[in-house]
Amino acid sequence: MPRAVRERQMMDAAVQTFGQRGYRAASMDEIAELAGVSKPLVYLYLNSKDELFTACIRREAQALLAAVQGGVEPGLPADRQLWEGLRAFFTHTAENPDGWAVLYRQARTHGEPFATEVNVMREEIVAFVTGLIGAAAREAHHDPALPDRDVAGLAQALVGAAEALAGWANETPGVSAREAAATMMNFSWAGLENLMNGRPWQVPSP
Repeated sequence: MPRAVRERQMMDAAVQTFGQRGYRAASMDEIAELAGVSKPLVYLYLNSKDELFTACIRREAQALLAAVQGGVEPGLPADRQLWEGLRAFFTHTAENPDGWAVLYRQARTHGEPFATEVNVMREEIVAFVTGLIGAAAREAHHDPALPDRDVAGLAQALVGAAEALAGWANETPGVSAREAAATMMNFSWAGLENLMNGRPWQVPSP
């Protein structure tokens, strides 16, 4: 069997095991058995449990980022672009629950260097969403009225909310990716639309 195919089998088994059992509880014996290979072969190909986990994080992060970016069709109205990006995000996390568990739960809770790997992916998604919000502001005003700091803050808030909602949706029976994306749009777009049309919520006086 070609090395690339064998390695993919081992990575698939590792993502499933880490996602369902957790990083600490997962063993190389379990991963090797699930992949249908010997434990020495797993070590030969992927060196150590830490390196295997890091490789899983990178693979799942790249796949999620590609799904979100590929889901947005340039030239659509701003709200449609955001909708398509959210739908791609929730579809991917729903179809890859073990990969999402690796990224959202396991990598973040086991310190460095794992958390850094996830943060790299997250910042790329935030940058992508920042671009979508910035484009929406330009579309609304023809001259961007939202400060860069506000746009960046909105993107951080939206991504954080989407992450939490994906975790909930994956644990709640009957919640589809489309429903989760619609919930996120209803939560975010009404506020964004008002803000971009010059109707921000006014902060009360002290």
